[in-house]
Amino acid sequence: MPTPLVSWIPWLIALGVFAAIMAAGLSLQYAVTCWLRRQPEDWHPFLKHSWHRVRRLLRFMLALLAAAVALQMIPMPQGTADAVRRIFTALFTIQMGWIVMVAANLAMDRYVQGLALGSADNLLARKAATQMRIFRQALNVLLVVLTVAFALMSFEAVRQVGVSLFASAGVAGIVAGLAARPLLENLFAGVQLALTQPLRLEDAVVINNEWGWVEEINSTYIVVRLWDWRRQVVPLSYLFANPFTNWTRSSAALIGTVFLYADYTLPMDAIRAEAERIAKASPRWDGKVINVQVSDAREQVMEVRVLASARDSPTAWDLRCEIREKLIAYIRDNFPESLPRVRREDYRLAETMAPEGAAHH
Repeated sequence: MPTPLVSWIPWLIALGVFAAIMAAGLSLQYAVTCWLRRQPEDWHPFLKHSWHRVRRLLRFMLALLAAAVALQMIPMPQGTADAVRRIFTALFTIQMGWIVMVAANLAMDRYVQGLALGSADNLLARKAATQMRIFRQALNVLLVVLTVAFALMSFEAVRQVGVSLFASAGVAGIVAGLAARPLLENLFAGVQLALTQPLRLEDAVVINNEWGWVEEINSTYIVVRLWDWRRQVVPLSYLFANPFTNWTRSSAALIGTVFLYADYTLPMDAIRAEAERIAKASPRWDGKVINVQVSDAREQVMEVRVLASARDSPTAWDLRCEIREKLIAYIRDNFPESLPRVRREDYRLAETMAPEGAAHH
């Protein structure tokens, strides 16, 4: 009969082998990480990104390998060996699903990295980036579900429980479906958003009377970066049930509008010439549209509308402000009598200017 010390020797050897493999693998991983950090910022950025993506996967694979090698050195009964084998089968299934997920995500990252998102007219790039982001989230959810399902299939007891659950789904399935309805609506809305694309990343939008840019698109909601740096979170199902405005739906270029209010004595030819001069001198104008019109005539003032185009929404906003400020200064300095004012006619003056005898009728 073996002594207690002798019975522990295989376990001590297995533990030492496990620790040695883990130490060697983690040391090598740490060395590679340090070496990559010492490289310049512009040295193969996608390679650095890929290494950051796979580090946790490599640690999991290393631990699984070390455990498999170490357990080979421990004698165990047949029943225990079968249980351990099923556990390792499930872990190996998780490892394979993880590898597929990382490979798919790296392929999508490589594709998105090649898009010209920083250009002024980046409509097609934003369209492709939006599709990739939504497809990535849907693919990740699908791979996780499939991996967990296949891993659980390694255990006979779980398979029997699954069959029992399917057989007795009935009312429980209906209740679960009703409870998950908001989540499912948003998930289906995400797929619809990826296919139809009523909005994309960095689109300028007006939602709930708030103006901003689409900063994030997730599987169930979007995040809008408002003009004052607040963040508005909008469920995807809301977008398909309520109207919203997309300023950059078909092009990044926009026509900005400036309204001025002045007296009827304002010479419009001079204002048109000054507006064209301001637009042509501004680096924000794209050289396409500049137009000045009297858009309304009110009791005391007339409304002057100036249209000017720019390459994107932030530039259009800055151009509008520039034109407004300079036109107001131009009118103040050259036609101060044409600034908005309240007219009041003296009744006695009107009587003296009326034809003789007209006041007696």
